[in-house]
Amino acid sequence: MDAAASPSSYWLDACEDISCDDLIPTEFIQLPDTNPPQDVTLDPCFFDGVLDSIPTLDAPLTVSQDNACVKRGHDERKNTDFGNHKVGFDDDDKQERFGKRPRIERERDRERPCRKRPRDHDAVREIRRKDHHCNGTRGNNRDMDWREGRGYWERDRLGTNDLVFRPGSWEPGSNRDIKGHVDKNLDSNQQELKKDESKKKVAKEHARKYQLDVLEQAKNKNTIAFLETGAGKTLIAVLLIKSVYADLHKQGKKMLAVFLVPKVPLVYQQAEVIRDQTGYQVGHYCGEMGQDFWDARRWHREFEKKQVLVMTAQILLNILRHSIIKMEAINLLILDECHHAVKKHPYSLVMSEFYHTTTKEKRPSVFGMTASPVNLKGVSSQVDCAIKIRNLETKLDSVVCTIKDRKELEKHVPMPIETVVEYDKAASLWSLHEQIKQMEVAVEKAAQSSSRRSKWQFMGARDAGGVKDELRQVYGVSERTEGDGAANLIQKLRAINYALDELGQWCAYKVAESFLTALQSDERANFQLDIKFQESYLSKVVSLLQCQLSEGAALQNNAEVSEKGSETTCLDEIEEGELPDSHAVSGGEHVDVVIGAAVADGKVTPKVQSLIQILLKYQHMDDFRAIIFVERVVAALVLPKVFAELPSLNFINSASLIGHNNSQEMRTSQMQDTISKFRDGRVTLLVATSVAEEGLDIRQCNVVIRFDLAKTVLAYIQSRGRARKPGSDYILMVERGNLSHEAFLRNARNSEETLRKEAIERTDLSHLRDTSKLISIEPTHGTIYQVESTGAVVSLNSAVGLIHFYCSQLPSDRYSILRPEFTMERHEKPEGPTEFSCRLQLPCNALFERLEGPVCSSMRIAQQAVCLDACKKLHEMGAFTDMLLPDKGSKGEGEKADENDEGDPLPGTARHREFYPEGVANILQGDWILSGRDECDDSKLFHLYMYVVKCFNVGSTKDPFLTQVSEFAVLFGNELDAEVLSMSTELFIARTMTTKASLVFRGCIEVTKSQLDSLKSFHVRLMSIVLDVDVEPSTTPWDPAKAYLFVPVHGVKEEEIDWDIVENIIKTSAWKNPLQRARPDVFLGTNERTLGGDRREYGYGKLRGQKSHPTYGVRGAVAQFDVVKASGLVPDRVANGGDLTHGKLMMADSCTNAQDLVGRIITAAHSGKRFYVDSVRYEMTAENSFPRKDGYLGPLEYTSYADYYKQKYGVELKYKQQPLIRGRGVSYCKNLLSPRFEHSEGHEGESEDTPDKTYYVFLPPELCFVHPLSGSLVRGAQRLPSIMRRVESMLLAVQLKNVINYTVPAYKILEALTAASCQETFCYERAELLGDAYLKWVVSRYLFLKHPQKHEGQLTRMRQQMVSNMVLYQYALSKGLQSYIQADRFAPSRWAAPGVLPVFDEDVKETDFLSDQDINAITETLTANHDEDDELEDGELDEGDSSSYRVLSSKTLADVVEALIGVYYVEGGKQAANHFMKWVGIEVDFDPATEMGTQTVPAGGVPDSILRSVDFDSIEGSLNFKFCDRSLLVEAITHASRPSTGVSCYQRLEFVGDAVLDHLITKHLFFMYTDLPPGRLTDLRAAAVNNENFARVAVKHNLHLHLRHGSSALEKQIRDFVKEVESEVSKPGFNSFGLGDCKAPKVLGDIVESIAGAIFLDSQRNTSFVWKVFQPLLQPMVTPETLPMHPVRELQERCQQQAEGLEYKATRNGNLATVQVFVDGVQVSIAQNPQKKMAQKLAARNALAALKMKETEAAAAKEKENEENGKKKNGSQTFTRQTLNDICLRRNWPMPLYRCVSEGGPAHAKRFIFAVRVNTSDKGWTDECVGEPMPSVKKAKDSAAVLLLELLNRWYA
Repeated sequence: MDAAASPSSYWLDACEDISCDDLIPTEFIQLPDTNPPQDVTLDPCFFDGVLDSIPTLDAPLTVSQDNACVKRGHDERKNTDFGNHKVGFDDDDKQERFGKRPRIERERDRERPCRKRPRDHDAVREIRRKDHHCNGTRGNNRDMDWREGRGYWERDRLGTNDLVFRPGSWEPGSNRDIKGHVDKNLDSNQQELKKDESKKKVAKEHARKYQLDVLEQAKNKNTIAFLETGAGKTLIAVLLIKSVYADLHKQGKKMLAVFLVPKVPLVYQQAEVIRDQTGYQVGHYCGEMGQDFWDARRWHREFEKKQVLVMTAQILLNILRHSIIKMEAINLLILDECHHAVKKHPYSLVMSEFYHTTTKEKRPSVFGMTASPVNLKGVSSQVDCAIKIRNLETKLDSVVCTIKDRKELEKHVPMPIETVVEYDKAASLWSLHEQIKQMEVAVEKAAQSSSRRSKWQFMGARDAGGVKDELRQVYGVSERTEGDGAANLIQKLRAINYALDELGQWCAYKVAESFLTALQSDERANFQLDIKFQESYLSKVVSLLQCQLSEGAALQNNAEVSEKGSETTCLDEIEEGELPDSHAVSGGEHVDVVIGAAVADGKVTPKVQSLIQILLKYQHMDDFRAIIFVERVVAALVLPKVFAELPSLNFINSASLIGHNNSQEMRTSQMQDTISKFRDGRVTLLVATSVAEEGLDIRQCNVVIRFDLAKTVLAYIQSRGRARKPGSDYILMVERGNLSHEAFLRNARNSEETLRKEAIERTDLSHLRDTSKLISIEPTHGTIYQVESTGAVVSLNSAVGLIHFYCSQLPSDRYSILRPEFTMERHEKPEGPTEFSCRLQLPCNALFERLEGPVCSSMRIAQQAVCLDACKKLHEMGAFTDMLLPDKGSKGEGEKADENDEGDPLPGTARHREFYPEGVANILQGDWILSGRDECDDSKLFHLYMYVVKCFNVGSTKDPFLTQVSEFAVLFGNELDAEVLSMSTELFIARTMTTKASLVFRGCIEVTKSQLDSLKSFHVRLMSIVLDVDVEPSTTPWDPAKAYLFVPVHGVKEEEIDWDIVENIIKTSAWKNPLQRARPDVFLGTNERTLGGDRREYGYGKLRGQKSHPTYGVRGAVAQFDVVKASGLVPDRVANGGDLTHGKLMMADSCTNAQDLVGRIITAAHSGKRFYVDSVRYEMTAENSFPRKDGYLGPLEYTSYADYYKQKYGVELKYKQQPLIRGRGVSYCKNLLSPRFEHSEGHEGESEDTPDKTYYVFLPPELCFVHPLSGSLVRGAQRLPSIMRRVESMLLAVQLKNVINYTVPAYKILEALTAASCQETFCYERAELLGDAYLKWVVSRYLFLKHPQKHEGQLTRMRQQMVSNMVLYQYALSKGLQSYIQADRFAPSRWAAPGVLPVFDEDVKETDFLSDQDINAITETLTANHDEDDELEDGELDEGDSSSYRVLSSKTLADVVEALIGVYYVEGGKQAANHFMKWVGIEVDFDPATEMGTQTVPAGGVPDSILRSVDFDSIEGSLNFKFCDRSLLVEAITHASRPSTGVSCYQRLEFVGDAVLDHLITKHLFFMYTDLPPGRLTDLRAAAVNNENFARVAVKHNLHLHLRHGSSALEKQIRDFVKEVESEVSKPGFNSFGLGDCKAPKVLGDIVESIAGAIFLDSQRNTSFVWKVFQPLLQPMVTPETLPMHPVRELQERCQQQAEGLEYKATRNGNLATVQVFVDGVQVSIAQNPQKKMAQKLAARNALAALKMKETEAAAAKEKENEENGKKKNGSQTFTRQTLNDICLRRNWPMPLYRCVSEGGPAHAKRFIFAVRVNTSDKGWTDECVGEPMPSVKKAKDSAAVLLLELLNRWYA
């Protein structure tokens, strides 16, 4: 139900009288929203507070009396916001309250084969991470500075947009707000929390003497505690539970106590009390929690986990009847308000059907609690009283126990002061009454004529003895049909008449109006005729009663008012409803000034006037808290409206509290909310029906008013007990002169005395022993049917409810309300009484349709008897399980849940992630790699296989460095599969060039032990530099699971290893210098990565200059240069001026030939960075002037290069005359498998590769070391990780192929194993789509043929269980597929090369989606580059801590199974796919020969009369297909609403047809569009296979004309839809593919599917026939060109791309739903439609149009601006965090500190606010600058950075 519609929905059922089981509160003054408001910005820390306040079991407990409400120790805040849900709730409740469940990360401690380096930044990062999520107080010193500032800066909100300073610290909502709407209640709630904390500190009380006395008796025998309300009966029960627990605990047994309550609110209240006082595991259950649908497994989990179960009696009765629990399993049975145990009340049935039938020694102990053991009008005599008490004792097998000494009780239980207030009888508005009465008669007639049923059926089950109520009570089912519409309307008219009588015309008008709006807001209004029928009558009533209510006394000339205030008004005036809108208040009248006029006009009755006068007396009472008890729901709902209308009563906040039994959507949660508001004073007056009489513990209440007198003595006693405060008032309103009222009061007071006396003295009843007055204890076995295996039982009492429940569980839609129909037959006997038999008719999709019942003595019993027979038959046929519950076809429960009870995501969902070891192909194993240095036998030869890496360039590049690369080979211990060699790997090297790499076998080679050692050393030296991991060849660990080596080969003779290079590199002494090895920063203790710095904040390419610039890429020294010198790494030399011969350069540690340097790599001593030498610039020396760079903060002045190095690094250059070296930075090793370049035409051929765009650095030779590895060697080696990643994954695919043992190309299997998240050129998504459809089809076909008895709902659930992600995930795990899957983007930094394991100590992520290969110019794509970086940074991607473990979501595993089915299907057809499915474990019978008979229609076939009524020629003509078995076609067009005639409805055929069409269409699209990306293919399939599209096909081919149904509402909807489709078709070239503006009736799409199912069966189960028929029917099929995108999705994707917050707000007014669209908090569009989904679609479409228009305007304006500013093109710089970072780098300040000060809003429209400050070296910390609310973290940080830049500009300008 729509949230907006919910308040009025009570009115739909307000006219029905109260049942005592299910309760719903409502309020009219402050209506609680059923959904959490979408626009509230909640501080996440607020939730922390709430979670903290959840009481823990060890918190100090103080118990006070009066129903044992619990007080807790100091540290608890009262959670007023969420009702009294505090602890022990099911997790779904938490989910409801908090929206999102907090995700608890579990550390998985695993042994990992890699090293972890401690890092001093970790603590800081941890703090920052916390800042992201919460802005509570933090105790970390680093962050303490945040609060020391004087104030903060932010944008002025008043339109000037200036920077303004505000003192103090930033508060959320101080003068801003995140979304423009702040929940005003939030602050008040927090104040409430504080207020209540103080109230909670109550002194601890002990059990009183009388309580201990009762407890002693209860321990020894079954007891009924007869004590006043407020005497603390619950505490006795709690102590008894503890006592039983202790006894069982000694015996080592588990306790199960069941605490029964009669009404739903008590479930929550009592569970809370027991939980708080015992600390036990307490479960609470009431009908609305859906237990009716739980299976035995779910219940048994509850029994195992919980020690006490609090529930309504009906639930216990149900689970006993279904044998889910046995009476002997219960140790203690407590019955709250046990006086209900009479007649057919569930208390009574539990005792008679189960307790008394259990052998004595196995029965549980019983403890009853009541304020009056007699629940009747009163007792006539002492003997009468004795009989009633004795009968209750017999029923409960207990003895009544009460207190003899009342003095002690009176000390503790305050009695309110009882007052009687008289009011006058109302004058009758007879003319209005008459008109409404006549309407009732008219409605009854109309209903009878329209009803196809007899009078008995029309009045529904009421006349047959309240089946409807029983059904609702037992199984929570409520049904509506057109016939019910009339019955329902009559009840409403009666309710209006009651209101007119008791409350007056204005109240009756309000009641009628509310009924009407509730009907109009009912979404079913479009589909159900009964609603239209009711609407027509109600609108008449509303206009008849219409009038206004205002304050004022009656004018004397307007009416003669007698002293008493009853009116004698001229009736004509009232009938016409033409009363003046307001009455002047006449001074000096003796009549009531507040409401006199209204009473005089009959708008309200004197009774209401009297109530208002009583309330006015409490006007100045401080803590006024009252409950008014009324008899009818109507009064409870309308009186708050009266109070709200009268200004004099504005000191009251009123709300209704009503019992409810029909509105399934919202119940107890709202009641809880109302009660908690009443407790904390947000509501001061409750108008309640009997629901509040019993047990509700509201101790603040100090006034109780009985507006309508109680019906029973018990109600009188109980409602009095609600006034809990000492000195309260109990006011009884009595009609003046009404004798029955006076008699009742006398009787009530006397009965109370008599009861007390009897309980103590006990009259002797021995003379009545065998009379009928005393009930016998003998269990009366009614007729029952019991299942032997389980003991489940159905009796006459429960059979009718069970049959209704069965029908409600059959698959149905809104047009067919499935329920049993009963036809009575009278059997007259001349001599004896009349007897009856009953015929039962079940819906057409039930297992059987008709059953004749036996002849019985009454209609009621006849109906029960036929239902009992039906239950028996249904169980025998398998429709009921052995628990006698409808078989859902599923073994488990709740398929839709995403989480288990602990709140962890369930397996099979995308959020369920696990660590899995990474797979390595077995063929890579080799012990040869372990041969160590200590083995002395050099003669041993190793036989290895050599594969040369062949690279072939596609495209060209102007950058010579990209083509100058050395060649390598890979040595393996085993021969590789031929498929691996035939594969070529595409490497994305540069924008204009890709390289195809493949392995070529060059033969076997033999190497000696020493040669192998040299190769291993070379491999480690090379890869440690390429992967930037500092390892020593002599000590590095080798893993035999992955054994191969990279070796250099000769450029000319590829067969040979280049031993010269190997020897040179492993023998050089340069490796002794830590600056030449990987990670010199670790050696120097600065943790600054060598290659390009920590690129996440300041990598290469971040300083943007037009010219090459020396500061480029050099961020502050790794360590101050003197640290480097002190380490002895740079030899100290004396400058000897010009002695250097020409062509020689003095390097940091040697003297080198200048020409030898070109192409080498040098390491800068002052920074630890590495560079390729591009050239030696003889024309430049260190004395050349330094190029000026304009920074944001003005020019940076250095006179020369030498001056720059001196100022910035403190280095005094010795050889200033030497030429400078021009270098290019050595980049990280990259992932070359992902396409990293956007191929845009404009950039072709010129962009990143052009050398003049490359960034160069000029370095003095004396600060450089020559690196042992040459440039070409490193560049060639940087390709190897990407190539080997592909080879390794291909080897795994080959291995899997061999395991499955069916020939399919291995590269196809690799495709099915590669997730889209790898961002490679292929992934499994296309194959998964096909596999999904094929799997669904095969399983559907199997189930359909195997289970001809199962209905569509059961088949669907069974299919779900065979193909759900959870099941596929289990299959994947059982076959070990997790080891083969490639699921994450390749990151060389995390890749483990043999002998070089990665080190995880950084957040360095492979986030460079754009190349800065060799630091080529990044200018054009720079913004994109750091955008991507930051996204990942904010997303906090959780990267596994080791290369050998990775995280996979279990949905990925399930998807891979489907993808493999798809691949096998494409490559080898059905046979291959079936082979794979069998291998993986999907048990389906594929062999048609073994399939069972397919006769779905009863063997007798279809009656001739029906065959004659169907126009077969026309249908077969439309389909172009002749049916052999026409009964299949009849079934395919029969809807469930059709009155049953022996033909099944189409649901089973639809089940199989849906799967066959899905499979055929998916297959067609898959093979038709081979190049379409998976996302588009999915969209294409969704557009082709959907109900809307099929419905249009049905209309186009006139199939709708042949539909056999029985619903006039459906008829009308089809007519409307056909009109819409005709107008759609008339538009040229229009095909909406299901995105039209009219929602199709689902039935039309269903018959297309069911006809497909019928053709499939008729053509001997041949799918090609189905496609032959349907391919022409489905034309024109959707194509990529005609594919429309759903506006809702298009808008969502657009907003995600632009990082804008998107929000929809839906309201319903009458029959129209209105949807508004907000983008970034601004409304952009609105749309209306009777259907909410359609309204949303139209609103999204309008929003897209509006946004596109806005964009066009903005683009035009920008173009114009650009033309004007053409000359200043370079001046328009946008400033972001990056600019701020640049400034900090250049000024040598620490990086800026950001913190999240606020984060809120719903998930789809989040808003972040960040603050930033920086520590300047000269002026200290800046004040905090707080940015604007933004939809992403990135934008929020930018917003704050811009403010700080402005501030810095002011400081330094």
